[in-house]
Amino acid sequence: MSNAAHAVAPVSHVLDIHPVAGRIGAEIRGVQLSADLEPAVIEAIQAALVEHKVIFFRAQHHLDDQGQEAFAHLLGEPIAHPTVPVREGTRFLLELDGERRANSWHTDVTFVDAYPKASILRSVVAPASGGDTVWANTATAYQDLSAELQALADQLWAVHSNEYDYAAAKPNVTAEQQENYRRIFTSTVYETEHPLVRVHPVSGEKTLLLGHFVKRLKGYSLFDSTHLFNLLQSHVTRLENTVRWRWQAGDVAIWDNRATQHYAVDDYGTQERVVRRVTLQGDVPVGVTGQRSRTVRGV
Repeated sequence: MSNAAHAVAPVSHVLDIHPVAGRIGAEIRGVQLSADLEPAVIEAIQAALVEHKVIFFRAQHHLDDQGQEAFAHLLGEPIAHPTVPVREGTRFLLELDGERRANSWHTDVTFVDAYPKASILRSVVAPASGGDTVWANTATAYQDLSAELQALADQLWAVHSNEYDYAAAKPNVTAEQQENYRRIFTSTVYETEHPLVRVHPVSGEKTLLLGHFVKRLKGYSLFDSTHLFNLLQSHVTRLENTVRWRWQAGDVAIWDNRATQHYAVDDYGTQERVVRRVTLQGDVPVGVTGQRSRTVRGV
């Protein structure tokens, strides 16, 4: 039995799973997330995560910050963000309250080598309208490439950094907001070289490792690097590869950060939107030739 088949085998027997979109995303019903879940349920959640890439749980109102962190320990080893301070009173929780809006396509924290394997996001306050999050399947994006583009992508390496053009990505921010963001987010500047195609350590799928932390493609001029990045990134964000979630307070989303990108839609104006995230320790990506990612700055 393959790794992928082994990973998804327990799911249908334990969980009530309802796919949300054709290629990515599923809602899991009838589960109350906590540190007391049975091992078989945790195994099934892990398998559903690999299969569906992002999984959703409604009405988890019982979870507080400590409960979210305790549950996260069942899925892996929680880690704090390398540069942004955690929420007061917690060890790992990152709060996003609308001041820093992640409205560009990215995979979490790819500017380090062993970036998170998964993220667990809990909605605390949801706006009455807007504020959805969209996820993209980077495995089906790779599968959709022509054989020639796959062969090219297999050879490419990209430099990822947390020092990217924040103002260009977010033209509406004030100078004060921009400076505050840079001061915190780039308190340590990281640069990491990743293969553009990583092999998923559980499923064996090939996935495109891109997103807004890519600074340049190694060995290419800025002009060619930009065009190649845009070409391949556009395959990731095709609507066919995406799922969009309309948040309600108490919702929890868990995504496989090794096989997805996501985008928080900034269309909710001055409405309040608060989410809190725990990330889980990942492993160092391996490319199709067996080469491993390496951090070259910030270590």
